[in-house]
Amino acid sequence: MKPELRHLRYLLAVAEHANFTRAAEELRIAQPTLSQQIKQLEKAVGVQLLERTGRTVRLTDAGATYADYARRALRNLAAGERAVLDVRDLSRGHLRLAVTPTFTAYLTGPLVADFHTRHPGITLDVRELPQDRVETDLLADRLDLGIAFSGAHLPGIEATALFTEALSLVVGHHHPDTGAPGPLPVTDLGERQLALLSGDFATRRHIDQYFAEHHVRPRIALEANSIAALTEIVARTPLATVLPDAIAHDHTRLTPIPLTPALPSRTVTLLRRESTYRSAAAHAFTQQVTQWAQALT
Repeated sequence: MKPELRHLRYLLAVAEHANFTRAAEELRIAQPTLSQQIKQLEKAVGVQLLERTGRTVRLTDAGATYADYARRALRNLAAGERAVLDVRDLSRGHLRLAVTPTFTAYLTGPLVADFHTRHPGITLDVRELPQDRVETDLLADRLDLGIAFSGAHLPGIEATALFTEALSLVVGHHHPDTGAPGPLPVTDLGERQLALLSGDFATRRHIDQYFAEHHVRPRIALEANSIAALTEIVARTPLATVLPDAIAHDHTRLTPIPLTPALPSRTVTLLRRESTYRSAAAHAFTQQVTQWAQALT
């Protein structure tokens, strides 16, 4: 007997859950059937793939190697299926896009709206994810494209620079610095109360590094894990925050105030997996976002 696709999926499900019962529930098959199918696979390849110790199941060394090839095979098969269904005239298709959180506040809406207007037959799956998750999902073929920041990317990720994002102090109409004539020294922030994004945001880590380099310890009165919540709070209180300028420019009740020394800018990049099939929809979106970025410069 030669291994079939179902055997590969069954093996990967057991490896992911480390448990036959949970894997069988996910696959919607009976546990005895799943166990029998795994035994058939092990017999076919001539080696033990799973080690069963009590209720826990883990891949053997041979199993881990085989599972790696199984994942690649299933990813390549999925890419082949998308290639067959791909329509070059963009009358239909599917695009899986992920963006890091700050982009949902000013970039995702205009880009997606423009793309949908041009190609209404393309189904879009848009997700907000941390940058490390964007890259791992690209490598696992769970995404077609990602928008994030430049930096040290995972092996196999191809990055194309789009534009430079500037950050500033952002205040609402209730803040005493509204209408300030010029840049505000960063040392003055030690006297002000700030509302900042929580530490799981890459933007917050960028801000903290800036403060540390200039030996400033601001009083952080509030942390939020939602940009929408943060902007509403700052718009209604005397608290200040630090965000990309573009967010403040699109918000009528917020005002960006430049800092001196200026916050380091960041390069926004389009991410994709190297050496993979690129659908007509992904190609069209790449062209659109590249043209949009060029218009900014």
